[in-house]
Amino acid sequence: MKGNVLDLAVAVIIGAAFAQVVNALVQSVLMPAISALVGSPDFDSFAMVTLNGNDIRFGVLLTALVNFLLVAAAVYFAIVLPLNKMIEARNRCLGIAPADEETDPQVQLLTEIRDALHQRS
Repeated sequence: MKGNVLDLAVAVIIGAAFAQVVNALVQSVLMPAISALVGSPDFDSFAMVTLNGNDIRFGVLLTALVNFLLVAAAVYFAIVLPLNKMIEARNRCLGIAPADEETDPQVQLLTEIRDALHQRS
């Protein structure tokens, strides 16, 4: 159990440190690129509606959504995709074949019934 707690603690610390890298990528690279295309680094003033003297700003939600998508894309392309490629390359070097997915017994039974009915007709 101590090893699992230690692994989790290390993951949290590395994740917190990597969050700064992802935020720097989004704020310093991707958002300026969007700003160059759209003309504004955020959408806070976009789609603002005034109702009974209160401002309803849908642009703030849009800015948060764009930031979330950029962070998710950065994490996927910077971590997940290279890590999966590295694991595939390691498995190829070690001669480990990808595991075949086990078929659900119900699906297998239905397939056999379908094939048997097909042969009868």
